[in-house]
Formats: sequence, C-alpha cells, structure tokens
Amino acid sequence: MIVFYRGLHCPICSMYLGGLNKLAGEFAEKGVDIVVISSDPEERAAEPKEKWRLDNLIVGHSLDLDKAREWGLYISAGKGISCAEIEEPALFSEPVLFLVKPDNSVYFVTTQTMPFARPAFAELLKGVEFVVVKNYPGRGEIVDHHQAVAAE
Repeated sequence: MIVFYRGLHCPICSMYLGGLNKLAGEFAEKGVDIVVISSDPEERAAEPKEKWRLDNLIVGHSLDLDKAREWGLYISAGKGISCAEIEEPALFSEPVLFLVKPDNSVYFVTTQTMPFARPAFAELLKGVEFVVVKNYPGRGEIVDHHQAVAAE
C-alpha cells in the first residue's frame, strides 16, 4: 500500500496516518506492506514520524511534484499557516492511496483533491481480507468499452 499524504502541515493527515499506524500489523498479517510519502523534505518529514507516532510505518519524503503528477496526484498551493499552526509549503500534493499487487500492477486507487473524506482503513482492511479469501479480481479492467462490447 502506498499512501501519499499532504505533509506535516495537515492535521487530517496526522489523524489519518495515526489510524493506519494502529492497523499496520493487521495489514502486514494479510501480506500488505505500507509506505507513506509526502513532498516534504527529509528534515520536515521526520517530524510526523515522531510527533504523530508512526512507528509502524515507513515514512518517505521529498516526493518530486512532477513525479507526483505522473502518479496522478493533484497539486495545491500553500495558503499560509494551516489550522495545525504550521506553515504550508508553497506547493504540495493531495492524498492518494494505492494498493499494488505483488506483480506491481495497481489493484485499487483512490485520488483526492481535498484533505477530507478519505477511505477508512478499517473498511479497506476488510476489503483486503475478502480479496485474499475469495481471490477477488481487480475491477476497472476494461480500457476500451467498445472493444469489450464487440468481443461479446
């Protein structure tokens, strides 16, 4: 699982990743490795690891914003001091969550343009359990619906 988050300035990210940190062991039991990453530089990214107590998560940093766009992330401009009383970066990426299969293909993705209304990790864990037990295939596999209809 790759979770792109907004950065140190985001109090919603703090709560969200804190919840993921609590479930990290259960995801690991299902075979899901987790990395969370932001465009914050290394020094700034070290703060969430400690302050938010993300001891069960790999916290990445320094995501290049051009690379973020390649991954499909939305980019926002900083608006000064956040409600967490931390200066927002001039530019930063918005949240995205990917579940990636062992063959490196994307199984699930959710892309955000805003910091709120993110997928619940407890529900996602139940989904992963279902997928593993039922060998449930990825969906959204049809690239060209005209070809799919013609093949029927």
